[in-house]
Amino acid sequence: MSLQPGRLRPLDGPALAVQDDERRERHVRTIWAIAGAAGLVVSLVACGSPSEQASSDGSADGDSTTVTVGATPVPQAQILEFVRDELAADAGLDLEIVEFTDYNQPNTALTEGELDANYFQHKPFLEEYLDGNPEADLSYVGNVHLEAFGLYSEELEKVSGLEEGDKVAVPNDGSNMGRALKLLEDQDLITLEDGAGDTASKKDIAENPRDLQITPVEAAQLPRSLPDVDAAVINGNFALEASIPAEANTLAQENTEDNPYANGLVVPASDTDAPAVTELNELLHSDEVKDYMQEQWDGVVIPLGGEN
Repeated sequence: MSLQPGRLRPLDGPALAVQDDERRERHVRTIWAIAGAAGLVVSLVACGSPSEQASSDGSADGDSTTVTVGATPVPQAQILEFVRDELAADAGLDLEIVEFTDYNQPNTALTEGELDANYFQHKPFLEEYLDGNPEADLSYVGNVHLEAFGLYSEELEKVSGLEEGDKVAVPNDGSNMGRALKLLEDQDLITLEDGAGDTASKKDIAENPRDLQITPVEAAQLPRSLPDVDAAVINGNFALEASIPAEANTLAQENTEDNPYANGLVVPASDTDAPAVTELNELLHSDEVKDYMQEQWDGVVIPLGGEN
């Protein structure tokens, strides 16, 4: 069984010779009408709600529930691959992983029913998406890990090396731009207006003593932009994917204590308590997954508890 609507394969009926016998022709039409009706029944059963399908799957011995999850490649897809290969089968899950290389598509795909869940975003990003897409009814299940934002440079070795007029690239989406600006503020490079909040933008910069050129760039393109700027604040997953921590200078990292930008699993609100979703969320918080994160990305990807 699958958590998402199944796709029927074409029916393979017997090869019947075309004859002039009108009775035989009516018989053939009857066979295909019955087959078509059967297919319709199967299709309707397969298109039940995810919760219903998960419940149905759980009642069948040896049956597994297929959960299709959208994720950005690093580290989310790699974490899901570990769960799929090492843990999912024993939990009765069959994970299908769909990779996305930007932040724009996964919520749309989930809203449109192409996915059962996604795993790529923090809660402020989801809230920003829901504000702009009121028809979407998505729910954040719980924190799984934190990817520390970093300020990187190919040429500079310290924050103090930034000079007047230098160009600093930041993510161009609202919640992540605010996060990047907060990192710059923590390094005494800028000062934000009081109450700027998580979605602070360039207009919320109250003081910029070095007259830094704050340049918004699509988050996935930030690693590529690094040679063209003096420094860039890069999302942890994109930095890891491009091996930025190993190949560039890390000038600063954001404070991880009480950080609101943890990544977690997101599902349609109606499926928040679906058994398969609960099972997957528990696997993502297992000791095995925490150990995997620490071994693979010690200090850059930080495993968290499930509270949100």
